[in-house]
Amino acid sequence: MRTPSDGSGRVIGVQRRRRPTKTGTVLSHELIVRTAIRLLSQHGTDALSVRRLGTALGADPSSLYRYFRNTDDLVLAIADELIGRAIEGLRPSGNWRDDLRDVGHRLHATYLAHPQVAVLSAARVTRRPNEVRGVEIGLGILRSAGFSPEQAARHYHSFIDLSLGFAALDAAASALPRNHADGDHEAWRSTYARLPSDEYPHITACADALAATMAASAYPAALDLLLDGIAAQLPSGPRESATDDQ
Repeated sequence: MRTPSDGSGRVIGVQRRRRPTKTGTVLSHELIVRTAIRLLSQHGTDALSVRRLGTALGADPSSLYRYFRNTDDLVLAIADELIGRAIEGLRPSGNWRDDLRDVGHRLHATYLAHPQVAVLSAARVTRRPNEVRGVEIGLGILRSAGFSPEQAARHYHSFIDLSLGFAALDAAASALPRNHADGDHEAWRSTYARLPSDEYPHITACADALAATMAASAYPAALDLLLDGIAAQLPSGPRESATDDQ
């Protein structure tokens, strides 16, 4: 959902050719993308190969090149599909803060539902319809609050990088093997809480609070801090207090 560009200003559209495979399956852009997301979710990023995808579809791997130029083209389509899922059914309320928070939480939840896909695609610029629609929605929310085009672009940049950055970070954490994830969480009590107070007085003072807060994502709190900062820069001052809409 970062500002799309392919170097020529052209937005890349979606190919719609449909061809049956030798097993009778009708290939389509949508089916290939859905199958790729399923393989990634089940087997991780190593699963995204033309050969493995062709096997899953019951198709000759070479037939996939009728729909995607290469694997990277498929990755961009996958990234755009996640954005589409995140903004599906989105209806802005007219309250810029509520609406931006809604978009952020939708993105974060969608990427966390597909952590392997998020790790692969969160940093990409798709240039495709869902991303373009998402950028338009985000900028429109900020423009409706009264920000100039320059301010709206700057705040959108901060918002989307924060949201996708946390989505990728939290997705990477959720994709860890269970024993590794449990070990990382336990470290805040088993290691940090037992450090000598004379050497680490601040960690000792904050040990219980640190163990509690590190168990969950910091994204909701970070997003509200960002929204506070954006609200403080409204042309006429904040239109609501930081707590009015929470």
